[in-house]
Amino acid sequence: MSSVWNDNKKGIGFSHAWAGIRQTLKTEMNFRFHLAAGCIVIFSGFLFKVTRFEWMALILSIGLVLASEIINTAIEKMVDYIKPDIHPSAKAIKDMAAGMVMISAATAAIIGLIVFVPRIGVLLQ
Repeated sequence: MSSVWNDNKKGIGFSHAWAGIRQTLKTEMNFRFHLAAGCIVIFSGFLFKVTRFEWMALILSIGLVLASEIINTAIEKMVDYIKPDIHPSAKAIKDMAAGMVMISAATAAIIGLIVFVPRIGVLLQ
């Protein structure tokens, strides 16, 4: 019996991970938005010559937001699979997962402000 789970033995599961990322890219507008924002932050980091420590904070923030988006998507799809009809508990679970993304995005935005506002202020003087 063939299984969807065991269709590819090579790559230590990387092919499944990339498939999950591609699926999220194709279906989730918020993931694409956060990915684009992350690319802008990376470009800005090069433009403003951020320090090594600032790079670590920025990259960690971008990764946190993107990972949160994928976890949120997986939770939403699982809830829809298990409980396709509207239910207060299903709504609460989905809302909590969305809250996780909001907290990670807000944290990333604050880190971005801490890193870039002083540099932009210097340009405006």
